[in-house]
Amino acid sequence: MLAVRRLTQRYGARVALEDLGFTLQRGSFTALLGPNGAGKSTLFQVLVGLFAADEGEVEIDGCSLAREPRHALARLGIVFQQPSLDLDLSVARNLQFHADLQGLPRARAAQRIDALCERFGLRAELGRRTRELSGGTRRKVELMRALLTAPALLLMDEPTVGLDPKSRQDLLASVHEEVRTHGATVLWATHLVDEAGGADRVLVLHRGRLLADGVPDAVAAALGGDTLERAFIAATSR
Repeated sequence: MLAVRRLTQRYGARVALEDLGFTLQRGSFTALLGPNGAGKSTLFQVLVGLFAADEGEVEIDGCSLAREPRHALARLGIVFQQPSLDLDLSVARNLQFHADLQGLPRARAAQRIDALCERFGLRAELGRRTRELSGGTRRKVELMRALLTAPALLLMDEPTVGLDPKSRQDLLASVHEEVRTHGATVLWATHLVDEAGGADRVLVLHRGRLLADGVPDAVAAALGGDTLERAFIAATSR
């Protein structure tokens, strides 16, 4: 679903990503685990076309991001680290605006919005202004927005930042459910080890390099720790 090959991104003399490579299989939940400043958000900015990588190649569902950007980007949805809803619009208008931008026909958009509201239990919130919602509910609306076009790949860039523990758990559970019941392919960026523990696969990123790749227990062993948390802290503190 996603292939990243020899990806390098620089900011002047500073290398943010260095010779990065990995692939994601369909229907999997992969945690991109790294401390602040590891390069997670830079990678996401490259994947969504905000930055053009200095070197390397990205393919999304078989489409080259460099040669076929429109087709590649049409296959993904994203929840950014920074909130991006219009707080003065209702939930319904936020979702409809995004559907219009994506070229989704109005009848199809109405069906998708109705189905997603049912799935996430937000039908009663459709008419409310977004600023009236809790932080956790706003994040669910952003997830619904990302899923409107039924994307092949879902990118979640530290989506639980600023949320209380219950809201964090609810959002994480919702995304895992998307993988289990709808076959979504998810790349979830986080610096919180507990969010990576239930992943099918963990990629540990530090200073732009991939330190480990595998199931959580294998990653802990590869990094020399008895738990994923201890191994992650030790490896990224060196």
